[in-house]
Amino acid sequence: MKAYLSFFKIRFINGLQYRAAAYAGIATQFAWGFMYIMLYHTFYNSNITMAPMEFSQLSSYIWLQQAFLALFMTWFLDNDIFALISSGNVAYELCRPLDVYNIWFAKNCAIRLSKAILRCFPILLIAFLLPEPYKFNLPSSFITFILFIITMLLAFIVVVSYCMLVYIFTFYTISSMGVRMALVMTADFLSGALVPLPFLPHWLTKYIYLSPFGAMQNIPFRIYSGNIPMEQAIKAIFLQIAWSIILVFLGKYLMGKALKRVIVQGG
Repeated sequence: MKAYLSFFKIRFINGLQYRAAAYAGIATQFAWGFMYIMLYHTFYNSNITMAPMEFSQLSSYIWLQQAFLALFMTWFLDNDIFALISSGNVAYELCRPLDVYNIWFAKNCAIRLSKAILRCFPILLIAFLLPEPYKFNLPSSFITFILFIITMLLAFIVVVSYCMLVYIFTFYTISSMGVRMALVMTADFLSGALVPLPFLPHWLTKYIYLSPFGAMQNIPFRIYSGNIPMEQAIKAIFLQIAWSIILVFLGKYLMGKALKRVIVQGG
């Protein structure tokens, strides 16, 4: 365990050093968030009879999404791991007396967390100071905030364990591009990264909510904004726990199968 914590610490500290990239990310994500909110504001001001989310809830959802972009976006992958697989340097990883899955999992957690910490607080602070209806709102109660923190942690585990499957499937391909595009685009649409899930048709969302995609950013952001009632939030937490366990064990199983017959490409 100490070895994996060391890997986490090294990559976390390394990620905190990229301050210029964080400043650029803050400006970019704030601009995107404001653009999305203005777009939805126009939609809400049209002849819409009943919206699936209150506009204040939608504003908080979007600002949370932009603030924690590095934490939950599945396209935020570690290119060093892909380089290890494609170049053949993954052989050095196999020589270490450590579990490769655990090492890569720790590294991914550290990278995402370090980038999110640098960007989230300035974005949320500025968004909180904006006028209505564009501002970021505080949670309705302390219990809601606690549930938000719990579901954030569980959603983070679900996202990282899902992204681990992208790395694992790369062992079976010459190029990682096809696997990345297929899995990332699917997750972006079905997790609410492009459009919040309540805006999708009910016949589709009733299945998405039961999938690992519905257990990603959809749950914590909607709990914080008040779009998910308290009784449904408890059920959502159990769903997140179930998918966290399933995806981690699936990833470990597939990683073990892949490493038994790994073919090193390159020198």
